[in-house]
Amino acid sequence: MEKKNSLVYNIIFLIVCAGILLFLWNAPEESTVKLPVDDAHNRFHTMKKKEAEQFCRECHSPDGEAPLPENHPPKYRCLFCHKKQKTGGS
Repeated sequence: MEKKNSLVYNIIFLIVCAGILLFLWNAPEESTVKLPVDDAHNRFHTMKKKEAEQFCRECHSPDGEAPLPENHPPKYRCLFCHKKQKTGGS
């Protein structure tokens, strides 16, 4: 009886793992724009996330040169979604 229970649990485990793998396989590709590699953003690529995020509002505030749209998600964790790109030969 114990072997039968073990087999059932193993099959359930495999089905759950297959379900998770299928879910992840069908997940959409990352669509969030990465932090640009340009003159305005280059200095932020060498900073740590929290340090760099302090400067985002200078340009992306409602009165800045590149304000964010009204429907933009929380505006205090910019580099949570907008990942820094690897630059140079790293």
